[in-house]
Amino acid sequence: MIANRWNDAEAQAFVAAAGPGPRARDLALRVLTSRLIGRDPDLVMHGGGNTSLKSTAVDVFGEEVEVLHIKGSGWDLETIEARGLPAVRLAPLLRLRALPALSDEAMVNVQRLNLLDPGAPNPSVETLLHAWIPHRVVDHTHATAFLVLANLPDVAAVTRELFGDRLTLVPYVMPGFDLARAAADAFDRNPDAEGLLLVNHGHFAWGPDAKSSYDRIIAHTNLVEAWLADRRPAPLVPAAALPADRLAPVLAQLRGALASALPDTAHLPVLDLRSGGAERAFCARPDLEDLATRGVATPDHVIRTKTEPLVLRQAAQEAGAMRAAVQAYADRYRAYFDAHAPQAAQPKTMLAPMPGLVWLEGAGIVGVGATAAAARIAADIGCQSARVRADAEAAGGFRPIGPKDLFDMEYWSLEQAKLGSGKAPPLQGRVVLVTGGAGAIGLAAARAFAAQGGSVFLVDRPGAGLEAALAALGADHAGHGCDITAPGAAAAAVEACTARFGGIDILLSNAGAAVTGDIATLDDRVLRDSFELNFFAHLAFAQAAIARFRDQAAGRGLRGAEPGQILFNVSKQAVNPGRGFAAYGLPKATTFFLLRQLALELGAEGIRVNGINADRIRSGLLSDQMIAARSAARGVDPATYMAGNLLRAEVEARHVAEAFVMLARAERTTGHVMTVDGGNIEAALR
Repeated sequence: MIANRWNDAEAQAFVAAAGPGPRARDLALRVLTSRLIGRDPDLVMHGGGNTSLKSTAVDVFGEEVEVLHIKGSGWDLETIEARGLPAVRLAPLLRLRALPALSDEAMVNVQRLNLLDPGAPNPSVETLLHAWIPHRVVDHTHATAFLVLANLPDVAAVTRELFGDRLTLVPYVMPGFDLARAAADAFDRNPDAEGLLLVNHGHFAWGPDAKSSYDRIIAHTNLVEAWLADRRPAPLVPAAALPADRLAPVLAQLRGALASALPDTAHLPVLDLRSGGAERAFCARPDLEDLATRGVATPDHVIRTKTEPLVLRQAAQEAGAMRAAVQAYADRYRAYFDAHAPQAAQPKTMLAPMPGLVWLEGAGIVGVGATAAAARIAADIGCQSARVRADAEAAGGFRPIGPKDLFDMEYWSLEQAKLGSGKAPPLQGRVVLVTGGAGAIGLAAARAFAAQGGSVFLVDRPGAGLEAALAALGADHAGHGCDITAPGAAAAAVEACTARFGGIDILLSNAGAAVTGDIATLDDRVLRDSFELNFFAHLAFAQAAIARFRDQAAGRGLRGAEPGQILFNVSKQAVNPGRGFAAYGLPKATTFFLLRQLALELGAEGIRVNGINADRIRSGLLSDQMIAARSAARGVDPATYMAGNLLRAEVEARHVAEAFVMLARAERTTGHVMTVDGGNIEAALR
């Protein structure tokens, strides 16, 4: 059941923060209930709903005008603010109802022209529907329970059984002017109704104020949920999960196989696996192949998930079989496009014929996207859609809209606009694993790769440092805490990265520590421990990453995108030893040789291996205390010591990070070590 999240104290706080006057109060409460709706994924998910308020505002002439505050494009209900509900003059919107027809382009233009703030975001494509319902507050959701009801073959009979005349049915019409008119006409036929059920689409409810409308949304949804609970069968027993050592190669091979439907130059997609018991049980259903062909739970989903998921039973989870399944999927998608594109009013260009969802037996539901965010959204929708399908089948059958309507939604310009049209960043979708990711250089590099579009996976010791680094990067990045020198730690970290994103494209083997001591008297254990961290950990991570690169390449079956690359943080100590740093320099010199050996052996596979030799970077290796001691020993102040290079300028962690990104983008460079030290002839490789 859906919890009613209204809280009087929270409401009073919102009103107090909004300022004086009834308009401010009403808008504040409208923001609050929008957020309450947005907080529950079983009410709305990733833009699948909108909210509105009819009020008044003062225009540029100082005159009071009636307006519609409506959710703006790009805003999420969970975090919406008042500026995310832009005010549109209501009178022109009401006049539009007298028109016999209106194109999408004209509708959008009228809405934008009547914004009180011309810099505000585009009003929702369902603005007219909200405007033409003559209630002060209107809410629209894609609640899971209502998606089940909306897609039942006997939706009319069940709706009448549950609601009587309190809910009015609107047959499926594509969003826009025609849907707004159909909904307004339905309202006029039953003006005492409490809401609308848009068949195959979603739920509307309204009220005189924000709380009343929100309460009605919750009550309606829970009434349907209770009806479904009485018909829901006992949960299926989840299929046995694939073991981790099997799951990781399958996901990596799947990632490569999915890319086989893309141009040869395209990057591999990012994956997001949901492997809970419910997801694994769903993916073991005997009717999975049939359910996959039925369509989507609500039309908005098609731009995120495509018309159908890819089904992969365990018997087909081998690289060649997965590639064949992806190609068959792409062929079906092309046939779907060829069947409907000629009937479109305007010429259409086919989108990439790659699924947005995979039902992977033994593993769960996999979201697929060009970025981690896109994959997460697809996975969220996929999990909700699985619940809708399962409940609908138990309650009479899942019968969504057909292929023609799906095509119209998928290729609708207003729907495509939700995905954005800007140029993709250069490293979009690349999965970057960074060891020592919570340290100065590691985190700087992680930020730099994220800024270029990479999906970053940090590996470091568990604790507050790693947690803070992940918080700084944001929700669509991830991490793993471990001692990287422990046996099996590298393989486990790469498996964790694969489970989170589907694979790995770039390994930045960065972690290390400067161990000191004169070599003539150095304890054997100290040197061996330094080799474990400063060489053998680099080797272990390289070997684990290479195995995953090869899995991805096997799934793809062709060269296409770069199979993967390795970047090492070496050190100037590898070529310019310093007194007392033998225990650090010796393993670093060995890592320098490892870099060149790997470049030599892996070049034929297209795997590039490069590194950075940095010096005097403020970090855990070079602490403030060490800087002070070295400065004093040389008779200079710390700033002069840190700028002790040819450029007379301190080298910062961000400079090293930028160099790593530069190497990652240098498509024809391998076996190279770039020096980032401000100029130190003794350490030069030239």
